[in-house]
Amino acid sequence: MIVVGGGVAGLTTAVLLAESGRRVRVWAREPAERTTSAVAGGLWWPYRIEPEPLVGAWALASLRVYQELAARPEETGVRLVEGVHHGVRLAGLGAWAGRVPGLRAVAGGLAARLPVADMPVHLAWLRRRLERAAGTVELREVADLAAVPAAVVVNCAGLGARSLAPDPSVRPVRGQLVVVENPGVTEWFTTVDGSSATSTYVIPQPDRLLLGGTAEEDDWNLEPDPRTAASIVARCASVRPEIAGARILAHRVGLRPARTAVRLERQLLPDGRVLVHNYGHGGAGVTVAWGCAREAARLASPAS
Repeated sequence: MIVVGGGVAGLTTAVLLAESGRRVRVWAREPAERTTSAVAGGLWWPYRIEPEPLVGAWALASLRVYQELAARPEETGVRLVEGVHHGVRLAGLGAWAGRVPGLRAVAGGLAARLPVADMPVHLAWLRRRLERAAGTVELREVADLAAVPAAVVVNCAGLGARSLAPDPSVRPVRGQLVVVENPGVTEWFTTVDGSSATSTYVIPQPDRLLLGGTAEEDDWNLEPDPRTAASIVARCASVRPEIAGARILAHRVGLRPARTAVRLERQLLPDGRVLVHNYGHGGAGVTVAWGCAREAARLASPAS
């Protein structure tokens, strides 16, 4: 069995398949630390992903896993962190929100203690877990899913599915963020308008602070824009003034793989082989990773 894609969706799916006793290889175009997943803020929360009824179940399944992983933050990269979603109301969310432990209304929004993943650490941990289950990761360029030499192929190629599936409905949503020294911020903060190309979020990691962000549809540019970066810092400093003087460590850009709905389905190829699709997670790849991986693993089983 070959899983195409080495981001959080691909590695998580491969882990579950390998731990179920399947012989699994991951074919990745680039190392995990260079994927879109590595750029992600890592905060658990359904964002820019559809369809909501299914997303809620996938997200809650993932939440339970992350809550367990948070008991070993140095190893897994996952911590539980307090914070506020400004401008969000329970009434505007799906039924899943009522099942998030501790989610509560506060002045101006919703507060909760949610998982935050340090993505480079978490991706490295996923790879080690996969290798302990006898799975492997290979850097391989794939041009045609039907030509991948395996009885079962799992497509977790993210934005790459646009050409591999092929699926022109997969589109990039560009996200830019700024990494700064943490001046003592311990809580995350977001204010997001799903219809806007800009947002404001502050996500503390153990040794740095992630500031965002943007959501620029159909923008393939991977180069950080200095004016955008300055605007991000200014917006975040308006929420936490101490950020204004924080030293900038890095600029990052990632392209979220957006789709009108996540594609999570089993396809039978003309030669009888099985192709399972698991892509189109938009801005919530981390949030739904384990829930979607479980469904993909089920679809990849001979009994499906």
